[in-house]
Amino acid sequence: MAYDSNNIFAKILRGEIPNQTVYEDEHVLAFRDIRPQAKAHVLLIPKGPYESFEDFSARASDAEIVAFTRAVAKVSRLAGIDVTGYRAIANTGADGHQEVPHFHLHLLGGQRLGRMVSLPE
Repeated sequence: MAYDSNNIFAKILRGEIPNQTVYEDEHVLAFRDIRPQAKAHVLLIPKGPYESFEDFSARASDAEIVAFTRAVAKVSRLAGIDVTGYRAIANTGADGHQEVPHFHLHLLGGQRLGRMVSLPE
């Protein structure tokens, strides 16, 4: 499947859609989610055209992977959730309920979070 350069995150990266930037470097953009699911909810996206975690881990350069990984810790500090804890979630594919076909990581915190996943009864 080819990368969709018109997805919302690609438009944010091009500056076509505004965002509330929390952190940015050469390889990563982190911004506040417009529909937060916790008191702190920040999205981290690589600046390269990667559809999923699998795509990112297979095709991204070592520099991009290191920058993305280090950005998680930087953003958690900037969001004030590094001490109390947070959850990092990457939704992938249909079963993972990925809504935007650009690899992204959700950092959620600032409150006690419920169970991660519950099986239907």
